Amino acid sequence: MSGIERNYILQIDNLRKLIRSPKTFDSAIESALEIHAISHSSKVSSGGIPTFYDGLLDGLADEDYSVAPTGKNETIAWHLWHITRIEDLTGNLLIAEQSQVFSDEWMARLNVTVKDTGNAMTDRQIISFSEQVNKHELTNYRNAVGCQTRKILQSLNPSDLKRKPRAEYLARLVGEGGLLESKKSIWLKDFWGRHTVAGLILLPLTRHQMMHLPDSITIKQFIKETPFKPCGRKGV
Repeated sequence: MSGIERNYILQIDNLRKLIRSPKTFDSAIESALEIHAISHSSKVSSGGIPTFYDGLLDGLADEDYSVAPTGKNETIAWHLWHITRIEDLTGNLLIAEQSQVFSDEWMARLNVTVKDTGNAMTDRQIISFSEQVNKHELTNYRNAVGCQTRKILQSLNPSDLKRKPRAEYLARLVGEGGLLESKKSIWLKDFWGRHTVAGLILLPLTRHQMMHLPDSITIKQFIKETPFKPCGRKGV
């Protein structure tokens, strides 16, 4: 575990304490913004200091996005798509109760045929998606979602934190293709529906990101240490 990851865990623990009380609301939002910044490009937070995410992208070639050598059946492209779609859906639909960033225009720019979070993808679908997606536009989409999330966090009031997602917006998760009817996907509707806004900030908007980005760093390290480029995932 890197120093950045250890510090991240400490920050999450601190946010968990701050977000419980309206008296520490301002400090909680400030903390959430700091944590969120680590998992996004420094361009998103305008911090100017390279972030954990910047470190992942540094020196990454297009073909590296579709390598899955760790036996977890995932790729860097899948990890980035997965955490960004979840941030987009939960931040915009469930917290802000507004349209998600993703659209038909983004779908065309990304050169993808899927809208969901990728939870139900098979190994072959993950590799196919990872080879197909436009890597430059994936970065642009992630930046757009990150910027929108920061606006959402800054717009919240203390009374919002105990609010749970409304049925109308939970239904839109499926209606707009963000979640599939498949068991591996649809469970997220009930899971997120049980959380308050505070809980959604603590998980999909912050902690969930660093559950996946370190795995991407592991893949990147494997690629650097391997004298050849694997053809997709082992066994595929």
